[in-house]
Amino acid sequence: MSTFLSVLWQEYVLFKRKFWTITLASMISPILYLIAFGWGMGSQVTMDGKPYIAFIIPGIVALATMTTSYNNTATSINISRIFYKSFEAFMIAPISTYTYVLGKIVAGALMGMYSAFLIIVLSLAGGTGITISLYSVLIIILNCLVFSSVGFVAGVFINSHKELSKISSFIITPMSFLCGTFFSLDKMPKLIKNIIWMLPLTHTSLGLRSSGEDLINMIIHPIILIIYFIVIFFIGIKGCKSAE
Repeated sequence: MSTFLSVLWQEYVLFKRKFWTITLASMISPILYLIAFGWGMGSQVTMDGKPYIAFIIPGIVALATMTTSYNNTATSINISRIFYKSFEAFMIAPISTYTYVLGKIVAGALMGMYSAFLIIVLSLAGGTGITISLYSVLIIILNCLVFSSVGFVAGVFINSHKELSKISSFIITPMSFLCGTFFSLDKMPKLIKNIIWMLPLTHTSLGLRSSGEDLINMIIHPIILIIYFIVIFFIGIKGCKSAE
């Protein structure tokens, strides 16, 4: 437990030192999306019978929490392994690997949750009329944990920043645009739709738009995200043990 709290405290100290830089960086992309796709197109386009801006905000939240959680953890682990060599120090120290991995993943997830908070505040300030439920909060937390764990695995197994950027190009970026963030999956061909449906960000986007009418899907979305998190978490554990 002390290791877990120490990791979180380390990340908190870094966050406090770079508060304004992190905050402004987390706000730039969502503001651009809101201006271009929300306030720009939102008054002229409807999606699934509702204003486009109401449709796209959950997608922006899903997208921002994914990229922030992933980038924060992947960069932190990769730099500590390659440049500072502090990762190896943690691995040979008499501490629990499980606790250390969980601490780094939760720290990255908290950054993703912070970005979601900023987007929601901006949306409410813009008078978009969005509503946030406890179910939405659960989906956001799970999405942050999933992609923070993806970032941890990438940081452990990838041995250069150049290769790390390829993960973003081949995995993160395609999911950003294909997983129901900017458009409804109903417009996709069935084969592609079935493939996209298996991706974690899809269930985040769909879960954040759940109206409470389809109980089965509301149960399925968090279950799939939990399964993704557990599987990727243990892959990260295995990666750490191979690095010892």
